[in-house]
Amino acid sequence: MKSFILILLGIIVALLIVGSAVAYSFMNESGDNMDENDSNIIEKIKDKASNVASLESSQSDDGDIVSEVVKFNSQNGEGYYREVTYSDGGFRQFDKDSGELIGSSYKSDQDKLPSLE
Repeated sequence: MKSFILILLGIIVALLIVGSAVAYSFMNESGDNMDENDSNIIEKIKDKASNVASLESSQSDDGDIVSEVVKFNSQNGEGYYREVTYSDGGFRQFDKDSGELIGSSYKSDQDKLPSLE
């Protein structure tokens, strides 16, 4: 019985050592990539913040929100978008996952839309 407990304890210690080595290796690999992507993440956050600020300022001129509906993006064949309709009859479409403006009936938004090329 005593030898069985010692063998079981040895197996547990071996598993802990192997698991620690694998976790350390994984953390080192993912940590190296984080430094390269930090500046990209910060730039994306800045871009999104400026887009939201510019959209909020233009939305105040367009009227009150009448409805918000999430629809399937059949033109793209996948994903969903949020369509916001305003009291003046205009609309804006935002990608559901990224929040990026992907469609609008307003002339002031046309330069903010993604390129179709």
